[in-house]
Amino acid sequence: MAIVGLSWIVATVLGALPYLLSGSSNKIAVRLFEHQDHAPQIYGDEVSPLTMAEYAVVKPLVRAGAKGLSREALKEQYQATYAVITKGEAPKQNYGEVFEELRELPHWRSALIAPGEDPHAPLDRSEHYRIRPVPMNIADAIFESQSGFSTTGATVIADLEDPISLPHCVLFWRSSTHFLGGLGIIVLFVVILGQGSAGKALMRNEIPGPSKEGSHSRMQHTAWTFAGLYCGLNLVLTILLWILGMNVFDAICHAFGTLATGGFSTYNSSLGHFYQVDPVSGAWIEYVVILFMTVAGTNFTLLFFLMIGQAHRLVADIEWRYYMGIIVGVTIIVMAFGMVYDDFIVDPETSAVSEFFFALRYGLFQVVSVITTTGYGTHDFDQWNSFGRGVLFLLMFVGGCAGSTGGGVKVIRHILFHKILFLQLEKSYHPSVVRPLRLGGKPVDDPDLQNNILIYFSLILVLFVFGWMAVVTFEPDLTWGTTEEHIEHKLIDSATAVAATLNNVGPGLGIIGATQNYANFTWWTKLLFTALMMIGRLEIFAVLVLFMPRFWRSR
Repeated sequence: MAIVGLSWIVATVLGALPYLLSGSSNKIAVRLFEHQDHAPQIYGDEVSPLTMAEYAVVKPLVRAGAKGLSREALKEQYQATYAVITKGEAPKQNYGEVFEELRELPHWRSALIAPGEDPHAPLDRSEHYRIRPVPMNIADAIFESQSGFSTTGATVIADLEDPISLPHCVLFWRSSTHFLGGLGIIVLFVVILGQGSAGKALMRNEIPGPSKEGSHSRMQHTAWTFAGLYCGLNLVLTILLWILGMNVFDAICHAFGTLATGGFSTYNSSLGHFYQVDPVSGAWIEYVVILFMTVAGTNFTLLFFLMIGQAHRLVADIEWRYYMGIIVGVTIIVMAFGMVYDDFIVDPETSAVSEFFFALRYGLFQVVSVITTTGYGTHDFDQWNSFGRGVLFLLMFVGGCAGSTGGGVKVIRHILFHKILFLQLEKSYHPSVVRPLRLGGKPVDDPDLQNNILIYFSLILVLFVFGWMAVVTFEPDLTWGTTEEHIEHKLIDSATAVAATLNNVGPGLGIIGATQNYANFTWWTKLLFTALMMIGRLEIFAVLVLFMPRFWRSR
């Protein structure tokens, strides 16, 4: 356990190096808020509020990101933004004059770049007005690295499509950390440790329910079997995505993110990008990814039995039946409420039949994405009705099957937890009755299982509550914005952020929703989320024991 826990920490640090050494950027130096009279931030520090003309210049540049705007584009957007602010008035100053006057102010010179000023700028932006990108710091790099290895998929990078801010080699490394994390640091070390007691203990932590009937007795052979199956599924999905229209780079990266249940994409709009490019192939890509996300959330022992022609074992498994039942049931509920509240209407002329198929595709994708803790997005579920968003929030605490690449609590634990609660309730009014814990009609022999399940849920609750209160207490309100409407969302957003990182889901609600990221959180909150991601991926015990002095004593 010490080897696995410490190695995971070392891997996280080493995995952060490509982000730091490449100078990759995760955001731009200037952050504006809802109104021009509120002081903007430059490199995280507040400066003096902007005039209307200055705001009209900076606002389009912030929207453009690190790429910036050409002279013609900035002129057009400056005039349009100024007219909106002043309700129709034309600007009295030229945009170039306002830009130069702004650069005379303290702090702004280091943040703004004029055309031709940067001799090392790429040709496509050397003559652009730009805001300087901010290189990732240590907290950002460690967060992104841990998010990849833990297959969480949360990100601090605002623009994935800028090859200058985020080179393609780093983008590929980012997805590769999913592949390595999905393969499982625990399974990898079971291979190394072989059949010793440590290897068996680690495998039991990874598969928290009763041992699956018919699984291999030799843990090393089992680990190699899982690894081969995992790599084979990645190869099959890569080929299918390539056939459906992705280029090889995108197909490999999205296959890594799918089978690892990670969710790192190569586009800002995640898998929704491919539907925007081509609705037909994009829809097929989504359905294929839904299938493979569902497979990735299934116990790999059952997948092995399926591969050798013993499909009845898959259907007979109680955990898998509950897993599929939750997916189907929650999808129906989300679709029903979404159609009532018009969450899936693309335009006012959408027919009832079209709305149903949109609801099926969007609803099923998001439900599978959340329950398997993948975190891919094809629709902004943060705009759904409150009930639909609440259901997705609760789904974060479910997770996939034990022995899968998915994170979360795992379905088998929920099944056992509810059975244990029922037995304890019965015992309260029938104290003399001794009834064994049964799973699939068979008694569970492990005498410590009930305590382990209850302790696990208690730890999850404690970690969630303390993490939530820490973020609510110490994260500044300015992270959410300046309006009361945004600040009122702090409680919910903080809760979903903690749940999404602890359960390795990735996106949450509000400022970390499907179209947002974690870039604006303070460095210490990012490190807190990093710790939660590692604890959630390593099943809590493998991490927490590292901080117990008794663990390190010889006796």
